[in-house]
Amino acid sequence: MRLADGILLALRAITAQRLRSFLTLLGISVGISAVILLTSIGEGIHRFVLAEFTQFGTNVIAIAPGKVKTAGPAPTGIPTSVRPLTLDDARALAHLPGVDALSPVVWGNSEVGGNGRLRRTTVYGVDAAMIKVFSIKVGSGQFLPDEDSDKARAFVVLGPKLKNELYGAANPLGARLRIGSMQFRVIGVLETKGQVLGIDLDDTAYIPAARALELYNRDGLMEIHVTYAEEVPPARLAETIRTALKARHGREDFTITTQEDMLRTLSNILDILTMAVGALGGISLAVGGVGIVTIMTIAVAERTGEIGLMVALGARRRTILGLFLGEAVALSAVGGVLGLVLGIGLAQLIHLLLPALPVHTPLSFVLLAEAVAISIGLVAGVLPARRAAGLDAVEALRAE
Repeated sequence: MRLADGILLALRAITAQRLRSFLTLLGISVGISAVILLTSIGEGIHRFVLAEFTQFGTNVIAIAPGKVKTAGPAPTGIPTSVRPLTLDDARALAHLPGVDALSPVVWGNSEVGGNGRLRRTTVYGVDAAMIKVFSIKVGSGQFLPDEDSDKARAFVVLGPKLKNELYGAANPLGARLRIGSMQFRVIGVLETKGQVLGIDLDDTAYIPAARALELYNRDGLMEIHVTYAEEVPPARLAETIRTALKARHGREDFTITTQEDMLRTLSNILDILTMAVGALGGISLAVGGVGIVTIMTIAVAERTGEIGLMVALGARRRTILGLFLGEAVALSAVGGVLGLVLGIGLAQLIHLLLPALPVHTPLSFVLLAEAVAISIGLVAGVLPARRAAGLDAVEALRAE
Protein backbone atom coordinates (compact mmCIF):
# COMPACT_ATOMS: atom_id res chain seq x y z
CA MET A 1 0.00 0.00 0.00
CA ARG A 2 1.25 3.43 -0.92
CA LEU A 3 2.00 5.95 1.82
CA ALA A 4 -0.55 8.41 0.42
CA ASP A 5 -3.28 5.76 0.55
CA GLY A 6 -2.36 4.87 4.11
CA ILE A 7 -2.57 8.51 5.21
CA LEU A 8 -5.90 8.93 3.44
CA LEU A 9 -7.36 5.84 5.15
CA ALA A 10 -6.17 7.06 8.56
CA LEU A 11 -7.74 10.50 8.05
CA ARG A 12 -11.02 8.94 6.87
CA ALA A 13 -11.10 6.73 9.96
CA ILE A 14 -10.66 9.81 12.15
CA THR A 15 -13.35 11.86 10.38
CA ALA A 16 -15.79 8.94 10.41
CA GLN A 17 -16.19 9.37 14.18
CA ARG A 18 -15.93 13.15 14.49
CA LEU A 19 -17.13 13.59 18.07
CA ARG A 20 -15.00 10.78 19.46
CA SER A 21 -11.95 11.96 17.53
CA PHE A 22 -12.55 15.55 18.67
CA LEU A 23 -12.65 14.54 22.33
CA THR A 24 -9.40 12.62 21.90
CA LEU A 25 -7.80 15.60 20.14
CA LEU A 26 -9.03 17.78 22.98
CA GLY A 27 -7.30 15.62 25.58
CA ILE A 28 -3.96 15.87 23.77
CA SER A 29 -4.33 19.58 22.98
CA VAL A 30 -5.18 20.46 26.60
CA GLY A 31 -2.08 18.57 27.79
CA ILE A 32 0.21 20.23 25.23
CA SER A 33 -1.24 23.69 25.91
CA ALA A 34 -0.73 23.20 29.67
CA VAL A 35 2.90 22.17 29.12
CA ILE A 36 3.57 25.11 26.77
CA LEU A 37 1.88 27.63 29.04
CA LEU A 38 3.63 26.52 32.23
CA THR A 39 7.06 26.14 30.64
CA SER A 40 6.70 29.52 28.90
CA ILE A 41 6.05 31.18 32.25
CA GLY A 42 8.91 29.21 33.85
CA GLU A 43 11.33 30.10 31.05
CA GLY A 44 10.22 33.73 31.19
CA ILE A 45 10.92 33.91 34.91
CA HIS A 46 14.25 32.15 34.29
CA ARG A 47 15.34 34.78 31.77
CA PHE A 48 14.01 37.63 33.91
CA VAL A 49 15.94 36.58 37.02
CA LEU A 50 19.18 36.07 35.06
CA ALA A 51 18.74 39.46 33.38
CA GLU A 52 18.23 41.07 36.80
CA PHE A 53 21.50 39.60 38.04
CA THR A 54 23.50 40.43 34.93
CA GLN A 55 22.41 44.05 34.50
CA PHE A 56 25.47 44.98 36.58
CA GLY A 57 27.76 43.06 34.24
CA THR A 58 28.85 39.44 34.20
CA ASN A 59 32.56 39.82 34.96
CA VAL A 60 32.30 40.29 38.71
CA ILE A 61 33.96 38.43 41.58
CA ALA A 62 32.69 38.94 45.13
CA ILE A 63 34.89 38.44 48.20
CA ALA A 64 33.24 38.16 51.61
CA PRO A 65 34.76 37.66 55.08
CA GLY A 66 34.41 34.19 56.58
CA LYS A 67 34.97 30.82 54.94
CA VAL A 68 31.86 29.00 53.75
CA LYS A 69 32.36 25.34 54.70
CA THR A 70 30.78 22.39 56.46
CA ALA A 71 32.39 21.10 59.63
CA GLY A 72 31.60 19.42 62.92
CA PRO A 73 30.82 21.30 66.12
CA ALA A 74 33.59 23.56 67.42
CA PRO A 75 35.32 22.46 70.64
CA THR A 76 33.55 23.89 73.67
CA GLY A 77 35.20 26.94 75.21
CA ILE A 78 37.44 27.73 72.25
CA PRO A 79 36.43 31.05 70.65
CA THR A 80 36.51 31.40 66.88
CA SER A 81 37.24 34.61 65.00
CA VAL A 82 37.25 35.74 61.41
CA ARG A 83 39.69 38.40 60.32
CA PRO A 84 37.71 41.16 58.62
CA LEU A 85 38.37 42.36 55.12
CA THR A 86 39.95 45.81 55.31
CA LEU A 87 40.53 48.77 53.04
CA ASP A 88 44.21 47.72 52.98
CA ASP A 89 43.12 44.33 51.59
CA ALA A 90 41.15 46.12 48.89
CA ARG A 91 44.12 48.32 47.98
CA ALA A 92 46.39 45.28 47.74
CA LEU A 93 43.98 43.37 45.49
CA ALA A 94 43.50 46.35 43.19
CA HIS A 95 47.10 45.93 41.95
CA LEU A 96 46.80 42.23 41.06
CA PRO A 97 47.21 41.31 37.37
CA GLY A 98 43.86 40.85 35.64
CA VAL A 99 41.91 43.16 37.97
CA ASP A 100 40.14 45.82 35.92
CA ALA A 101 38.39 47.66 38.75
CA LEU A 102 37.69 47.05 42.43
CA SER A 103 35.38 48.54 45.03
CA PRO A 104 35.03 47.85 48.76
CA VAL A 105 31.42 47.72 49.96
CA VAL A 106 29.82 48.52 53.31
CA TRP A 107 26.10 49.06 53.71
CA GLY A 108 23.57 49.92 56.36
CA ASN A 109 20.23 51.57 56.94
CA SER A 110 20.21 55.14 58.19
CA GLU A 111 18.03 58.19 58.59
CA VAL A 112 18.87 60.71 55.88
CA GLY A 113 17.96 64.39 56.34
CA GLY A 114 18.12 67.19 53.80
CA ASN A 115 16.10 70.20 52.66
CA GLY A 116 14.07 69.99 55.86
CA ARG A 117 12.94 66.42 55.11
CA LEU A 118 13.80 63.06 56.66
CA ARG A 119 13.85 59.62 55.07
CA ARG A 120 15.24 56.25 56.18
CA THR A 121 17.03 54.43 53.39
CA THR A 122 19.95 52.19 52.48
CA VAL A 123 23.40 53.76 52.47
CA TYR A 124 26.32 52.15 50.63
CA GLY A 125 29.95 52.83 51.42
CA VAL A 126 31.98 52.40 48.23
CA ASP A 127 34.76 54.11 46.30
CA ALA A 128 35.22 55.77 42.92
CA ALA A 129 35.49 52.43 41.04
CA MET A 130 31.97 51.41 42.08
CA ILE A 131 30.53 53.17 39.04
CA LYS A 132 32.64 50.96 36.76
CA VAL A 133 32.24 47.72 38.69
CA PHE A 134 28.43 47.82 38.65
CA SER A 135 27.86 49.75 35.40
CA ILE A 136 26.22 52.70 37.15
CA LYS A 137 25.67 55.98 35.29
CA VAL A 138 25.57 59.49 36.73
CA GLY A 139 22.63 61.67 35.77
CA SER A 140 23.99 64.97 37.07
CA GLY A 141 27.10 66.08 38.88
CA GLN A 142 29.74 63.39 39.44
CA PHE A 143 30.37 60.18 41.33
CA LEU A 144 32.70 59.90 44.32
CA PRO A 145 36.19 61.16 43.44
CA ASP A 146 39.21 58.84 43.34
CA GLU A 147 40.80 59.69 46.70
CA ASP A 148 42.90 57.92 49.29
CA SER A 149 40.41 56.12 51.53
CA ASP A 150 42.07 57.53 54.66
CA LYS A 151 41.50 61.07 53.37
CA ALA A 152 38.11 60.58 51.72
CA ARG A 153 36.02 63.71 51.94
CA ALA A 154 32.41 63.62 53.18
CA PHE A 155 30.71 63.51 49.79
CA VAL A 156 27.46 61.74 48.93
CA VAL A 157 25.83 60.67 45.65
CA LEU A 158 22.07 60.17 45.67
CA GLY A 159 19.84 57.73 43.86
CA PRO A 160 17.17 59.52 41.77
CA LYS A 161 14.25 58.43 43.97
CA LEU A 162 15.97 59.57 47.16
CA LYS A 163 16.82 62.89 45.49
CA ASN A 164 13.18 63.43 44.48
CA GLU A 165 11.92 62.56 47.95
CA LEU A 166 14.25 65.05 49.64
CA TYR A 167 14.68 67.84 47.09
CA GLY A 168 11.85 67.42 44.60
CA ALA A 169 12.59 69.29 41.36
CA ALA A 170 15.28 71.44 42.99
CA ASN A 171 18.98 70.96 42.19
CA PRO A 172 20.60 69.24 45.20
CA LEU A 173 24.22 69.61 44.04
CA GLY A 174 26.28 71.33 46.70
CA ALA A 175 23.60 70.96 49.37
CA ARG A 176 24.38 69.66 52.84
CA LEU A 177 22.91 66.26 53.78
CA ARG A 178 22.84 64.52 57.15
CA ILE A 179 23.25 60.75 57.30
CA GLY A 180 22.94 59.45 60.84
CA SER A 181 25.10 61.80 62.89
CA MET A 182 27.44 62.79 60.05
CA GLN A 183 27.23 65.63 57.53
CA PHE A 184 27.87 65.16 53.81
CA ARG A 185 27.83 67.35 50.70
CA VAL A 186 25.82 66.20 47.67
CA ILE A 187 28.01 66.02 44.55
CA GLY A 188 25.96 63.87 42.19
CA VAL A 189 22.68 62.17 41.31
CA LEU A 190 22.58 58.80 39.55
CA GLU A 191 20.47 57.79 36.57
CA THR A 192 17.47 55.55 37.19
CA LYS A 193 18.49 51.91 37.68
CA GLY A 194 15.19 50.39 38.78
CA GLN A 195 14.64 47.41 41.04
CA VAL A 196 16.47 44.12 41.35
CA LEU A 197 14.39 41.32 42.90
CA GLY A 198 12.36 43.82 44.90
CA ILE A 199 15.33 45.97 46.02
CA ASP A 200 14.95 49.60 44.91
CA LEU A 201 18.38 50.69 43.72
CA ASP A 202 17.18 54.26 43.15
CA ASP A 203 16.31 54.83 46.80
CA THR A 204 19.94 54.77 47.98
CA ALA A 205 22.86 56.98 48.91
CA TYR A 206 26.56 56.34 48.20
CA ILE A 207 29.33 57.60 50.44
CA PRO A 208 33.07 56.76 50.72
CA ALA A 209 33.70 53.34 52.28
CA ALA A 210 35.96 54.80 55.01
CA ARG A 211 33.17 57.15 56.06
CA ALA A 212 30.67 54.27 56.08
CA LEU A 213 32.95 52.23 58.38
CA GLU A 214 33.00 55.19 60.75
CA LEU A 215 29.24 55.79 60.43
CA TYR A 216 28.34 52.18 61.26
CA ASN A 217 31.22 51.65 63.72
CA ARG A 218 32.59 48.67 61.78
CA ASP A 219 36.17 47.43 61.65
CA GLY A 220 35.83 45.58 58.36
CA LEU A 221 34.19 45.56 54.95
CA MET A 222 31.12 43.50 54.12
CA GLU A 223 32.33 42.67 50.63
CA ILE A 224 34.93 43.50 48.02
CA HIS A 225 33.78 43.44 44.40
CA VAL A 226 36.28 42.90 41.60
CA THR A 227 35.65 43.22 37.88
CA TYR A 228 37.91 41.90 35.12
CA ALA A 229 38.27 42.02 31.35
CA GLU A 230 36.54 39.53 29.06
CA GLU A 231 39.76 37.74 28.14
CA VAL A 232 40.73 37.06 31.78
CA PRO A 233 39.74 33.55 32.99
CA PRO A 234 37.67 34.07 36.16
CA ALA A 235 38.91 30.86 37.80
CA ARG A 236 42.54 31.93 37.39
CA LEU A 237 41.86 35.42 38.76
CA ALA A 238 39.92 33.95 41.71
CA GLU A 239 42.92 31.75 42.51
CA THR A 240 45.25 34.76 42.31
CA ILE A 241 43.01 36.66 44.73
CA ARG A 242 42.85 33.65 47.05
CA THR A 243 46.64 33.35 47.13
CA ALA A 244 47.11 37.07 47.83
CA LEU A 245 44.57 37.17 50.66
CA LYS A 246 45.90 33.97 52.25
CA ALA A 247 49.34 35.57 52.31
CA ARG A 248 47.92 38.64 54.05
CA HIS A 249 45.62 36.80 56.48
CA GLY A 250 47.73 33.71 57.10
CA ARG A 251 44.78 31.42 56.29
CA GLU A 252 41.73 31.22 54.06
CA ASP A 253 39.15 32.98 56.21
CA PHE A 254 37.20 34.48 53.33
CA THR A 255 34.88 33.30 50.55
CA ILE A 256 35.34 34.04 46.85
CA THR A 257 32.33 33.78 44.55
CA THR A 258 32.53 34.38 40.82
CA GLN A 259 29.41 35.64 39.14
CA GLU A 260 29.87 32.89 36.58
CA ASP A 261 29.49 30.24 39.32
CA MET A 262 26.54 32.04 40.87
CA LEU A 263 24.71 32.36 37.55
CA ARG A 264 25.40 28.70 36.72
CA THR A 265 23.93 27.57 40.05
CA LEU A 266 20.99 29.93 39.72
CA SER A 267 20.36 28.77 36.15
CA ASN A 268 20.36 25.11 37.26
CA ILE A 269 17.82 25.86 39.99
CA LEU A 270 15.58 27.74 37.55
CA ASP A 271 15.89 24.93 34.99
CA ILE A 272 14.64 22.46 37.60
CA LEU A 273 11.75 24.83 38.38
CA THR A 274 10.84 25.04 34.67
CA MET A 275 10.92 21.26 34.30
CA ALA A 276 8.83 20.85 37.46
CA VAL A 277 6.04 23.10 36.23
CA GLY A 278 6.24 21.42 32.81
CA ALA A 279 5.83 18.05 34.49
CA LEU A 280 2.53 19.25 35.98
CA GLY A 281 1.25 19.82 32.46
CA GLY A 282 2.55 16.36 31.57
CA ILE A 283 -0.21 14.88 33.73
CA SER A 284 -2.73 16.17 31.19
CA LEU A 285 -0.69 14.61 28.42
CA ALA A 286 -0.86 11.24 30.16
CA VAL A 287 -4.64 11.56 30.29
CA GLY A 288 -4.63 12.33 26.57
CA GLY A 289 -2.57 9.19 25.95
CA VAL A 290 -5.15 7.11 27.82
CA GLY A 291 -7.79 8.64 25.57
CA ILE A 292 -5.92 7.52 22.45
CA VAL A 293 -5.57 3.97 23.79
CA THR A 294 -9.31 3.94 24.49
CA ILE A 295 -10.45 5.21 21.11
CA MET A 296 -8.05 2.95 19.20
CA THR A 297 -9.19 -0.10 21.17
CA ILE A 298 -12.81 0.75 20.37
CA ALA A 299 -11.88 1.32 16.72
CA VAL A 300 -10.30 -2.14 16.48
CA ALA A 301 -13.39 -3.74 18.01
CA GLU A 302 -15.74 -1.86 15.66
CA ARG A 303 -13.71 -2.56 12.52
CA THR A 304 -13.02 -6.26 13.07
CA GLY A 305 -14.84 -7.21 9.85
CA GLU A 306 -12.96 -4.57 7.85
CA ILE A 307 -9.67 -5.89 9.18
CA GLY A 308 -10.66 -9.48 8.33
CA LEU A 309 -11.58 -8.45 4.78
CA MET A 310 -8.24 -6.67 4.32
CA VAL A 311 -6.37 -9.75 5.51
CA ALA A 312 -8.46 -12.02 3.24
CA LEU A 313 -7.62 -9.78 0.28
CA GLY A 314 -3.91 -10.19 0.96
CA ALA A 315 -3.07 -7.19 3.13
CA ARG A 316 0.08 -7.75 5.14
CA ARG A 317 0.00 -7.74 8.90
CA ARG A 318 2.62 -5.00 8.79
CA THR A 319 0.31 -2.85 6.64
CA ILE A 320 -2.57 -3.19 9.11
CA LEU A 321 -0.23 -2.39 11.99
CA GLY A 322 0.94 0.70 10.14
CA LEU A 323 -2.62 1.85 9.41
CA PHE A 324 -3.70 1.80 13.04
CA LEU A 325 -0.43 3.30 14.27
CA GLY A 326 -0.79 6.03 11.63
CA GLU A 327 -4.29 6.78 12.85
CA ALA A 328 -3.06 7.12 16.45
CA VAL A 329 -0.12 9.31 15.41
CA ALA A 330 -2.39 11.50 13.25
CA LEU A 331 -4.72 12.05 16.22
CA SER A 332 -1.88 13.00 18.53
CA ALA A 333 -0.08 15.18 15.93
CA VAL A 334 -3.19 17.22 15.11
CA GLY A 335 -3.99 17.48 18.82
CA GLY A 336 -0.42 18.62 19.46
CA VAL A 337 -0.68 21.40 16.86
CA LEU A 338 -3.97 22.60 18.36
CA GLY A 339 -2.38 22.49 21.82
CA LEU A 340 0.59 24.55 20.64
CA VAL A 341 -1.68 27.22 19.18
CA LEU A 342 -3.78 27.28 22.35
CA GLY A 343 -0.78 27.28 24.72
CA ILE A 344 1.17 30.02 22.92
CA GLY A 345 -2.00 32.09 22.56
CA LEU A 346 -2.78 31.81 26.27
CA ALA A 347 0.82 32.68 27.18
CA GLN A 348 0.73 35.83 25.07
CA LEU A 349 -2.71 36.77 26.40
CA ILE A 350 -1.49 36.45 29.99
CA HIS A 351 1.54 38.60 29.13
CA LEU A 352 -0.77 41.28 27.66
CA LEU A 353 -3.02 41.24 30.72
CA LEU A 354 -0.08 41.04 33.17
CA PRO A 355 2.91 42.80 31.54
CA ALA A 356 4.97 42.37 34.73
CA LEU A 357 4.81 38.57 34.34
CA PRO A 358 7.62 37.52 31.96
CA VAL A 359 6.63 34.94 29.35
CA HIS A 360 8.91 33.36 26.75
CA THR A 361 8.31 30.35 24.50
CA PRO A 362 11.52 29.08 22.86
CA LEU A 363 11.24 27.26 19.53
CA SER A 364 12.92 24.24 21.12
CA PHE A 365 9.97 23.94 23.55
CA VAL A 366 7.50 24.02 20.64
CA LEU A 367 9.33 21.32 18.68
CA LEU A 368 9.83 19.17 21.77
CA ALA A 369 6.16 19.43 22.75
CA GLU A 370 5.02 18.33 19.29
CA ALA A 371 7.52 15.47 19.30
CA VAL A 372 6.22 14.36 22.71
CA ALA A 373 2.63 14.46 21.43
CA ILE A 374 3.51 12.28 18.43
CA SER A 375 5.46 9.89 20.67
CA ILE A 376 2.49 9.54 23.00
CA GLY A 377 0.27 8.71 20.02
CA LEU A 378 2.78 6.16 18.80
CA VAL A 379 3.11 4.46 22.19
CA ALA A 380 -0.62 4.60 22.92
CA GLY A 381 -1.46 3.08 19.53
CA VAL A 382 0.94 0.14 19.69
CA LEU A 383 -1.25 -2.30 21.66
CA PRO A 384 -4.49 -1.71 19.72
CA ALA A 385 -2.57 -1.80 16.41
CA ARG A 386 -0.85 -5.08 17.35
CA ARG A 387 -4.22 -6.53 18.29
CA ALA A 388 -5.66 -5.49 14.93
CA ALA A 389 -2.70 -6.93 13.02
CA GLY A 390 -2.96 -10.22 14.94
CA LEU A 391 -6.64 -10.90 14.13
CA ASP A 392 -7.38 -14.10 12.21
CA ALA A 393 -9.17 -13.37 8.91
CA VAL A 394 -11.79 -16.10 9.27
CA GLU A 395 -12.60 -15.26 12.87
CA ALA A 396 -12.75 -11.55 12.01
CA LEU A 397 -15.16 -12.11 9.10
CA ARG A 398 -17.28 -14.45 11.23
CA ALA A 399 -17.53 -11.73 13.89
CA GLU A 400 -18.84 -9.38 11.24
